Amino acid sequence: MAWSSRRRASTRSSWRSTDRSGPVCGSASKPHRSLRSRSTAPASTSEAVRAIGVGRMPLDVLSRNELNVCPGSRISAVTPMVDYPTPRSAVTHPDDARPDAKAFGPGFLTPVARDDRSTAGTAGSDLGSRYRAVIDHLPAVLYIDGVAAGTSVLDVSPRIRDLLGIEPAEWVETYDRWQERVHPDDRERVVAACERSIATGAPFRVQYRGLHRSGAVVWIREEAVLIRDASGDPQYWLGIMIDQSELIEAQDGLRDARSKYGALVEQIPAIVYIDLADESMLSTYVSPQIEDILGVTPQAYLDDPDLWSSMLHPEDRARAIATYTRGRETGEAFTMEYRLIGPDGRVVWFQDSALVLKDPDGRPSLIQGVMLDITERKRAEERLAFLAYHDNLTSLPNKAMFDELLELALARLGHEAGDHLIAALAERLRGAIRDTDLIARQGGDEFLLLLADIEPTPGPAGTDGVTLAAIQVADRVQQLLESPFELDGTELYASVSVGISLYPADAADAGGLLRNADAAMFRAKRSGPGGYVVHQADGSDALTKLSLSTRLRKAVDQQSWTLHYQPLIELGTGDMYGVEALIRWPDPNGGMVAPGEFIPLAEEMGLIDAIGGWVVDEIGRQDAIWREQGIELEIGFNLSPRQLWQDDPVGRIARQIRDAGMDPARVTVEVTESTAMDDPDHTL
Repeated sequence: MAWSSRRRASTRSSWRSTDRSGPVCGSASKPHRSLRSRSTAPASTSEAVRAIGVGRMPLDVLSRNELNVCPGSRISAVTPMVDYPTPRSAVTHPDDARPDAKAFGPGFLTPVARDDRSTAGTAGSDLGSRYRAVIDHLPAVLYIDGVAAGTSVLDVSPRIRDLLGIEPAEWVETYDRWQERVHPDDRERVVAACERSIATGAPFRVQYRGLHRSGAVVWIREEAVLIRDASGDPQYWLGIMIDQSELIEAQDGLRDARSKYGALVEQIPAIVYIDLADESMLSTYVSPQIEDILGVTPQAYLDDPDLWSSMLHPEDRARAIATYTRGRETGEAFTMEYRLIGPDGRVVWFQDSALVLKDPDGRPSLIQGVMLDITERKRAEERLAFLAYHDNLTSLPNKAMFDELLELALARLGHEAGDHLIAALAERLRGAIRDTDLIARQGGDEFLLLLADIEPTPGPAGTDGVTLAAIQVADRVQQLLESPFELDGTELYASVSVGISLYPADAADAGGLLRNADAAMFRAKRSGPGGYVVHQADGSDALTKLSLSTRLRKAVDQQSWTLHYQPLIELGTGDMYGVEALIRWPDPNGGMVAPGEFIPLAEEMGLIDAIGGWVVDEIGRQDAIWREQGIELEIGFNLSPRQLWQDDPVGRIARQIRDAGMDPARVTVEVTESTAMDDPDHTL
């Protein structure tokens, strides 16, 4: 990097200080920048020779002795100062080195003049120009500053204009007023740093606020190093000034956010923690609330990586550690409840909810969690559970506990009756299968049915006939168990939960089929007695056909339906000319069961005709009430696809309408296009 000086010709300066005691830091009347000094006694013009600054080197005026130029000689070239990894001329190839190149520091070559009367310095000029272009476009201010008495700043890059609003030439000419461009609150500190660097020769490093010409405050980080020649003599200061305003602003914002959110975290009634998601599981942060809630200081918690696991309640330890480890390894969020035992013996219930953060490669890196103290909630739950089975006044078991214990006792004492029921159940199951099928008892109250060479049952387009056939078998089993069992003069009712697994859709071997059927059966049990579940290969509950067939059959027997009538409006006049009957099934647990949920099940179970017959009868009853009130409306209702497949659907529905006492001319039976096209062959 090569620069030239912009100083006036009347000023003379020496490249090397002749004062070996060190540069002067300022004058008594006005402090001067520590790294620079002003000349008070210009050198004699006769003792100096003007050099040609090739590549804008700062060699405006140099001593003849310094350059070692013979009288009458002409300086034709100057070697630019270039940053090489290893100075070739000084170290690598001494025999092939240029005689005018000298090293005074790692990676630099000195700008030494060469007495060459025959060769022009165009190559050096081109190289210097290229490096100057690089310097001019760096996002920082670079400068060269003299070290000797009688020298000042030699050159500064154009970025000084962007940093402080000052032209480079003005900066050079008015550099003795540099302190005026430092914020008053930082001025004394910056001057002291300059003085220390001059006194010790150590690098100058300081961050301060500068004053832009517009009055704006600019944060600046400035660093400078003292460049020496091969003999160790100081040559000049090479420095850089970098705008730190955006960085400082970002740091201030981060501190403000940390202060604000840190205060928020420390106010919530919970313990916030951050752990490393690696094998060490070290905690890097825990909020101060841990001391109030658990009696452990944050520092003690951070210092002992095994403290959390050691405080876990023995009954909760294995489960909590397994949940935590699984979340750390898989990267999945987790929530768990467990007890910790504090140093003073207190037992605290926690609900621990955590997120696992991942690095750019997708690997778990941090675990951020919140431990909520739920001790009071747990105590309340325990109290409610106690009161549910105990008398509040005497604390004795109440009637509810007595009944449950009685049932348990009867169940324990009634093994013989249970055996009789199992035998009777097996006999009925034989009636639900073909001779070619196999029924076996797996143990307890569980049975296995093997349906070989099952014939597909016709169904709507897109449905699996084999699955429908298996469902029909499950439905027959449910029907066989509807009637009570007579055992020693006592009627007993039994329900069955069925799990269905199909080959090869669900598994390719016997073990897989049994496991899948078993899993489907347990899902059916969780949904209540009397249902079935068809296993899905992807295990998705959304695709699992789960139904409580006993509830549906009971709803058919009890006619637990209702019709909603949707008005039909003539758009031209706004008059209502009719209604459409829509069937709904009130859910005993609240709300309504949508037709899309129970109509397909009713079709599979063969109950759709009974439901359709009830709809026509109910429409006839309501139509009679309206006619008595003088209201005659068109009434429409929908047919299911399965009703269309029966023999003579038109004649059968017409008979139902006449039997209900309705005028067929006012009845509209709707078959949607999508319903008709589910199975075009059956529809035609």
